[in-house]
Amino acid sequence: MDLLKEKKIAIVCDWIKDWGGAEQVLAKLLEIFPNADIFTSVFFQENNPVFDWKKITTSFIQKIPFLNKSHKLALTLRPLAFESFDLSSYDIVISSSSAESKGVITKPETIHIVYCHTPTRYFWSHYHEYLNMMEFGGILNFIWKKFAPRLIHNLRQWDFVAAQRADFFLANSKNTASRIKKYYSREASVIYPPVNIEEFNLEEKKDDYYLYVWRCIPYKKFDLIVDAFNKNWKKVILVTNTPNKLYKELKKKSKENIIWKLNISRKETIKLFEKAKAFLFPVEEDFWIVPVEAQACWTPVIALKKWWALETVIDSETWIFFEEQTEKSLNKAIEKFEKMSFNPKKIRENALKFDEKIFKENILNFIKQKLS
Repeated sequence: MDLLKEKKIAIVCDWIKDWGGAEQVLAKLLEIFPNADIFTSVFFQENNPVFDWKKITTSFIQKIPFLNKSHKLALTLRPLAFESFDLSSYDIVISSSSAESKGVITKPETIHIVYCHTPTRYFWSHYHEYLNMMEFGGILNFIWKKFAPRLIHNLRQWDFVAAQRADFFLANSKNTASRIKKYYSREASVIYPPVNIEEFNLEEKKDDYYLYVWRCIPYKKFDLIVDAFNKNWKKVILVTNTPNKLYKELKKKSKENIIWKLNISRKETIKLFEKAKAFLFPVEEDFWIVPVEAQACWTPVIALKKWWALETVIDSETWIFFEEQTEKSLNKAIEKFEKMSFNPKKIRENALKFDEKIFKENILNFIKQKLS
């Protein structure tokens, strides 16, 4: 730590609103660098002890009612917001980025490292999906569909230029590193995100239910799970903190074997992880901490055979794969799973590769290497 002792450090992130994988990475970065200052577009986590006594600088978007809580409508303002931050007094800047925060401007002598969760999805890999699923209502929908392609084209150009400003890129998976290379023409070292393995108790005796946890938005595929379990009649618990229109529609069409849990505590969620017979992972993600958390408490995973899942699992020992995002393919994998047995110790061992201690050590070693 001697090389870092006298350095002034800033951590920049896209926004701080919900609590997901990016926020968990931020929390661990703050443990590594407890004196770091935080810069973000908007901040709405006032009661979270992670941010107690932290110096947090928000952008002008924070003061704009309605826009400050809408990722969609603030899209065109965030490039300007991050470019407006004055980081000239900092020796090291770390951007935790899946969107525009990598676009901050630093002095030539400042080391700027981007920990990239993904190149901005709505500009690149998932552009068409986001274009079609964005819903604002009324006349705003018409305006969006008409002008979005040209708008995104211009923002995509900004995003590429912004990615050239960083000195070094870190990626949360090999898949993300390949996307960084494709979209930004930058090389990236891989450091997997942190998982607090010790937070989970080992539970070998499982209850008779499947589990899925995340925000109820289209690409997280809650609809696929509802369709599959409406047909197979097996018990599944769906945990979300997103009581939106999609949540209400899916809950209404769910049969009694599908149990929804809304806005439950972290403690309750961990208990569900520990007792679930399997965790479901039906999405295409760059890296997702939650399935690793499931493995930390001896819970196997049934996953879509895509992207980062292929780098981090031992097929048929810790996970079962299904090939397509269809009800038929998922149910076929569930049938296969119920005829198999798993070694809980191997499941736990696989999760240990992502322990937060390894993350912290790798981050520190990387920065020290670049400083020296």
